[in-house]
Amino acid sequence: MPETVLNIMIGGEAGQGLVTIGQLLAKSLVRAGYFIVVTQSYQSRIRGGHNTYTIRVSPDEIQASQESVDLLVALDKQTIDLHQDEMSARGLIVVDEAFDRRGDNYVLVPYKQLSPERFANIAGLGVLSVMLGLDGPLVATAMDEFFGKKNEEMVKQNSQVLVGSRAWAEALDKSLARRLPAVTNPQKRLLMNGNEAIALGALSAGVKFLSFYPMSPATSIALTLAAKAEAMGLIVEQAEDEIAAINMALGASYAGATAMVSTSGGGFALMVEGVSLAAMTETPIVIVVAQRPGPATGLPTRTEQGDLEFVLHAGHGEFPKGIFAPGTIEQNFYLTRRAFELAEEYQGPMFVLTDQFMADSYRAVTPFEVADLPAVRPIELQILPKMNYQRYAITESGVSPRLLPGYTKHVIGADSDEHTTDGHLTEDLAVRVQMQDKRYRKLTGLSAEVTPPECRGEEHPDLLLVCWGTTRGAVHEAATRLKTEGRSVGTLHFSQVWPLVPEQFMNHLNGAKQVVAVEGNATGQFARLIRTTTGFHISRQILRYDGLPITPEYILKNLASV
Repeated sequence: MPETVLNIMIGGEAGQGLVTIGQLLAKSLVRAGYFIVVTQSYQSRIRGGHNTYTIRVSPDEIQASQESVDLLVALDKQTIDLHQDEMSARGLIVVDEAFDRRGDNYVLVPYKQLSPERFANIAGLGVLSVMLGLDGPLVATAMDEFFGKKNEEMVKQNSQVLVGSRAWAEALDKSLARRLPAVTNPQKRLLMNGNEAIALGALSAGVKFLSFYPMSPATSIALTLAAKAEAMGLIVEQAEDEIAAINMALGASYAGATAMVSTSGGGFALMVEGVSLAAMTETPIVIVVAQRPGPATGLPTRTEQGDLEFVLHAGHGEFPKGIFAPGTIEQNFYLTRRAFELAEEYQGPMFVLTDQFMADSYRAVTPFEVADLPAVRPIELQILPKMNYQRYAITESGVSPRLLPGYTKHVIGADSDEHTTDGHLTEDLAVRVQMQDKRYRKLTGLSAEVTPPECRGEEHPDLLLVCWGTTRGAVHEAATRLKTEGRSVGTLHFSQVWPLVPEQFMNHLNGAKQVVAVEGNATGQFARLIRTTTGFHISRQILRYDGLPITPEYILKNLASV
């Protein structure tokens, strides 16, 4: 990649403050006008264990992470041992001089001279900021905002360490600098990760209730909403388990509150019966599933796209649903909104599929225009005929009139058993067929409102890369690199993976000489779904399931083998 792209990895043990350095550096870079992609790798431990916080930065827009490291900030010796073989040709390793490491690519920092041990991470931030050419006051402001609510003495000491470490770094040999091209008139952007975007998308849709049981990597969705709960007038409830969480949300939705739950694979396994309950009672709900490797506990802090088929088939019985798979921070915001809109419109469960990579990946985001985004409200018929209200009336669209309990004189009934049009339990088999057909007719409406896949590149390429969800950025960058080599390449990215509408994409599949699916799982689940739906077999696949995100390098390296 050109010199304008730099990959910075900060490594150490949990508890050493590497996330603090990472977040302060990321915020400073965004405020200076740069684009970033953050990748966090951490173990399921409170202290100890090897963790990394990696920031890929460029003055030009980027959407993918990178495997080779240009600047390694090692807060412990293990970081050097684990990552020195990943260094690029121009790579530098910033280490404590006490580690007694020597070499042309080492920058030895006298941490004991620059700061007390407690503030060593701030000293590292100071040195790093100078090497990158960041403005001192800009970094200081970001740090003051970060620590502003803590005691004054800590803020003062942090400031002294930052100034001192920057002064020391200014005297470094200029060959050790990795200054980024300056951005003139930097655009104002937000530092935001995928889970924060999902939470803000839900807020823009008017969410009033979220229930959850903590499970990484979904927990920060609930924590973000909890921090805004009082100001925005919503309730965030930590339930005793996931079964309670989804049933509480269904109760809130039945009463008229726009509701959602957030979880990961193991937690969603406990929610599955509630998904069927939502479908039978025709209760709107949005369910966010943040994927991580399984089975069972698997790798609780790593990433994967392994739960597509699980979510698609979750819930006993047959009923329509919609599944979104955002590929950018912006899509996390807008597709979460869309899930709320469709949940209310079609009165049933809608899903947002993300994963650990996107959940924890910070990006530079242009502020969303929210002034004209209406909140989603339960659909109510203001004028009803004089006849008795029928909650499950047979309609051509499959969507029946929905009133909220306590707002009218009508009896508002619901039943998890098969039921008649007025909501009473029935075992009339003819009624069963009518009701099942009515519910499934919603799929026709859902299919008409599907978000189409994004196609880039040539119309009839020699190579078409097909992907879904969070692999979008890596696939687009890999395609760009191939095009610079003169290759005929196209990409097809799905941000909604169910329902699939073949008319939206079959011409792209049929028009390519070679089609390759790129997925973060072991079995090519989305390629199999396309084959099941359309009969088109994508036999060539690039799959990754080691817990790490797919990168452009990974795609290019594996293209030859497929």
